[in-house]
Amino acid sequence: MKVLLVEDEERLAEAIQHILKKEGYVVDVSSDGLEAQALAETGIYDVIILDRMLPNKEGVEILKALRRQQIASPVIFLTAKDSVANRVEGLEAGADDYLIKPFANSELIARVRALSRRKDNFVQNDRLTAGKLELNSKECEATIEQEKVKLSLKEAHLLELFLQNKGQTLSKEQILDRVWPLNTEVELKNVDLYTYYLRKKIDFPKANLVLETIRGVGYALKERSNA
Repeated sequence: MKVLLVEDEERLAEAIQHILKKEGYVVDVSSDGLEAQALAETGIYDVIILDRMLPNKEGVEILKALRRQQIASPVIFLTAKDSVANRVEGLEAGADDYLIKPFANSELIARVRALSRRKDNFVQNDRLTAGKLELNSKECEATIEQEKVKLSLKEAHLLELFLQNKGQTLSKEQILDRVWPLNTEVELKNVDLYTYYLRKKIDFPKANLVLETIRGVGYALKERSNA
């Protein structure tokens, strides 16, 4: 597993690199925002650990640029900014996890493992279909009648979950547990937010599907009746 660690506090970066290497990870380290973005754009990393406050380019802007280029590597934000607004900003930018400084080494390792494991499991089911919609999980790409839609890794995870449970109602708690594992900082409203993103990107009616809101519970992906 290859990890990109982006952290400008030298002692902290050295400590994290040492911990990850002991766990068997190959670790590249960058302390500069522009350099980090260039490294991340190669798309070779299984997990990116990204500080928010960096020289030359701030972490959120780096992540937004990566997601615009369809770089789907899972990202864990490391930050001292612990307000709800800051967490939501990072998640909306496309982060997969969020860890507040200071943190326990064991928690960081657990979260890196969880994200790398989910990435491995995710790409094993290359294609899932429902109605006229096909999800290519490896490429984070949905197709409806030859029209392709690029998804972030988190959006693709969410769509995969709906496709695997087509016709079933999933509670927000179930979705949160499956799509944001081990992240106690993420709130239920992020389930609503990413479902909103999916609805904006994907024309479910065109695919003969409906992504229903089950009031007070969660969501359900169903095939539309022809009647």
